[in-house]
Amino acid sequence: MSVNIHPSWKKPLEDEFEKPYFKELIQFVKNEYRTNTCYPPGKQIFAAFDRCPFDQVKVVIIGQDPYHGPGQANGLCFSVADGIAHPPSLVNIFKEIETDLGIPYPQSGNLERWADQGVLLLNASLTVRAHQAGSHQGKGWEQYTDEVIRKISERHENIVFLLWGGFAKKKGKKIDVNKHKILATGHPSPLSANRGFWFGNKHFSKTNSLLKAMGKSPIAW
Repeated sequence: MSVNIHPSWKKPLEDEFEKPYFKELIQFVKNEYRTNTCYPPGKQIFAAFDRCPFDQVKVVIIGQDPYHGPGQANGLCFSVADGIAHPPSLVNIFKEIETDLGIPYPQSGNLERWADQGVLLLNASLTVRAHQAGSHQGKGWEQYTDEVIRKISERHENIVFLLWGGFAKKKGKKIDVNKHKILATGHPSPLSANRGFWFGNKHFSKTNSLLKAMGKSPIAW
């Protein structure tokens, strides 16, 4: 498994790729994909980085691990491939956008359209075994994605970080709050959303207001 990643990420992350933990992680992932059904497809493991170059990041959304059902995960957190039914968290994301911005609920759950505008859709773990949520946690992905967040924080200014749920908020400890904007709320999963921790957060309009105030173009959510 080669680290197929946009060239702009190679310089900030090159040291990470040489560390023993990362080499062990890649061996683990190769073996898992060889012996089990895993998601996303191998060529899409680093899709978040390939789709959103390092120097174009404006917004970061942090997820936990990929969807573990057939055909769902496409390497971008909360996103599914075209033609796939929207998982409950994604449904709630689109509902919030609908009420926040008045944008009609979309047919496609493929969030490549966000990534192309500078939204890094980063899962904490980039792979998962089929039907086993969290099965590739604790193998090194978290260390790698912590470093990704740290590098963005260090080398950029005025990035909007959207931290949804307790897991994302913990990852957010790597962010320099004096340089960047953080919006935090509950997770969009039904468990959290139905208890009043998601709907009405207006993160999408707030993000665009922050981007405009910093002289950046807003996201077409």
